[in-house]
Amino acid sequence: MRDVSFGQYYPTGSVIHRLDPRAKIIFMLIYMVIIFFVASYCGYALVALFLFTVTAVAKIPIKTLFKSVKAILVLMIFTAVINIFFYHEGKVLVDWWIIEITLGGIDFAIKMALRISLLVMGTSLLSFTTTPVELTDAIESLLHPLTYIKVPVHDIALIMSIALRFIPGLMDETDKIMMAQKARGAEIDTGGLVKKIKAMLPVLIPLFVSAIRRADELADALDARCYNASKHRTKMKVLKFGVKDAVATLIVLVFATLILLDKYLLGGLDGYIVEFVKGLAG
Repeated sequence: MRDVSFGQYYPTGSVIHRLDPRAKIIFMLIYMVIIFFVASYCGYALVALFLFTVTAVAKIPIKTLFKSVKAILVLMIFTAVINIFFYHEGKVLVDWWIIEITLGGIDFAIKMALRISLLVMGTSLLSFTTTPVELTDAIESLLHPLTYIKVPVHDIALIMSIALRFIPGLMDETDKIMMAQKARGAEIDTGGLVKKIKAMLPVLIPLFVSAIRRADELADALDARCYNASKHRTKMKVLKFGVKDAVATLIVLVFATLILLDKYLLGGLDGYIVEFVKGLAG
């Protein structure tokens, strides 16, 4: 449960933490889109360098960032295996019965695994450097134009804020329930898949009961205070786009431009590097 990074905040007080949360959300959207334009291993290396540099500036341990990938490791392996067996391009390496493994399939599987891992680490970095309240305020501000077509943006922002605040609490509650069940002799981590699923029932039932109880208590507290998501409510911290946000915007645009250059003008730097190495070897 500790490997689930979504909703977790890692306070360090860095310049990344102090950026406008609206800018960070836009940067993350650009990052998520631009990573699908990466055409070469050099491009992935550039994305990784950019991500790890931002992580270092944010003063977040690289180990903490890699933990977010551990949570989706099974998905990455499954995706890689599917691509190896069903992507048939390039030189054939294995051809046995209905199994055909090609060099292009392995190449595509590696790139897909890199893409998924970099996507997960990038989105985790947003969660590590931005509090749930800041994320909610930023989303509410970005969605403000929808209020002109009668979309309840304020209600949506309140729901998102409550949901994000519930995630760390539910994770702690799950850990406590699992430790309590293990102390009573429950074997949660042993046995086959079916046995593990059955062993999780004593954990899920009290977890759902606890979540419903917390939601009921929160609803009573909001009702007792006459709280509502009115658009006329004021904010203690007003979001402002400053000089540091403009500098960060310029850096992100330069990064996106380099990826697009590698995709459309250079056609992927891998071929040039291979030819250069061959020339040196010759």
